[in-house]
Amino acid sequence: MSLICAKDIRKVYHVEKEKIVALSRISLNIEQGEICCVLGTSGSGKSTLLNILAGLEKPSKGSITIAGVDVTNLSEKQWALFRQKNIGFVFQSYNLMPTLTALENVAIPLVFKGMGKNERNKRAAHMLKAVHLGNRLLHKPTQMSGGQQQRVGIARAFVARPKIIFADEPTGNLDSKTSREVMEIMVSMAKKYNETLIIVTHDTQIAKYADRIITIYDGNVQNDVSNISILKSPENEEEKAI
Repeated sequence: MSLICAKDIRKVYHVEKEKIVALSRISLNIEQGEICCVLGTSGSGKSTLLNILAGLEKPSKGSITIAGVDVTNLSEKQWALFRQKNIGFVFQSYNLMPTLTALENVAIPLVFKGMGKNERNKRAAHMLKAVHLGNRLLHKPTQMSGGQQQRVGIARAFVARPKIIFADEPTGNLDSKTSREVMEIMVSMAKKYNETLIIVTHDTQIAKYADRIITIYDGNVQNDVSNISILKSPENEEEKAI
């Protein structure tokens, strides 16, 4: 069975007397360890799809199974517990706690797992070193650049080893060079731990890092194709060899 099975997902918003169809009828299967990009312009429905797959919104119709669990009708409390065990997030605006250090921010998901402070800090420090921030453990968000803050966000998303990472416009606030660095770190970590990474973006350059590109247009899947990730491309391998 696929890790994520979404069948006939439909989302309709009612604004006064108007009916707005955000998702028409979407069915997707996503496998463990897949790097997927959900690509679409503003208003295409891509963020709505992410929110529904992550349990942040309920579909108007359809069903979703994740890791063998039918999550379609879970309560908010049940969804919160399910997310703690199975899902990590990387946000466009980083969503770091401003009063906490990088180490403390990354350790937050481990608090919900009941892990002791020493073990939390050890795991968080290891993840920060993995994203090249070993010298920033005690820095707060205001003492770091946007790229550094996003790397803290990546470390936080991966620290609890979730089955799925959702990345919502993860490079939206970054320059092109920093975007490449962030994408390389995030995709490499997902591959290392065999975690499913679902990237939502409007940027076709970011889509090139995925193994699969799902294009959403007007609430429908317009295209769903396999892709040779830019990290695996011959050109990229030649650049690394130089």
